[in-house]
Amino acid sequence: RKTKTTLAVSLLLLTVMLVAQSAGGIKWTPPKRWSVEPARPMRAATYKAPAAPGDPEPAECAVNYFGSGQGGTVDANITRWTGQFQTPGGQPATGKTDKQTVNGVKLTTLDISGTYIASGGPMMASGAPKPNSRMLAAIVEGKQGMVFFKFAGPKKTVTASEAEFKAMLSSIKPE
Repeated sequence: RKTKTTLAVSLLLLTVMLVAQSAGGIKWTPPKRWSVEPARPMRAATYKAPAAPGDPEPAECAVNYFGSGQGGTVDANITRWTGQFQTPGGQPATGKTDKQTVNGVKLTTLDISGTYIASGGPMMASGAPKPNSRMLAAIVEGKQGMVFFKFAGPKKTVTASEAEFKAMLSSIKPE
């Protein structure tokens, strides 16, 4: 009986370790419905949210951690990310930012929609501007440095997965 209990506890701990992710002194739990993508250079993790019906592709959530003191300031990243979007008329898009604390960890979020025009990043494999796009992003101030969550893709797909992205951010805790 003791062996079965020990085995059950070991399996539970292994499951928790496989589900939780970490970087920069924080840990989080990704949405179960999202797929975990293979390791990529300069990324702590990459996830794909399935495409909403009618959307041409899934959305991608890139999580970057560059090290203590690396990656630029919160404001510089918000400005850069906002500059990656335009209105349909070609004007700069305006995003909504918010500052909050989750489980004692400071984070700044950005929500922006429009035509994604950046020359690189998760949505730009072809390099062509992508209309009807949306990005939900967060800069998390971990104890070992900032961790950047950038969830971008077709607007309908990102909107369909918004609650999952927010739940992932709510799961953030210091490591």
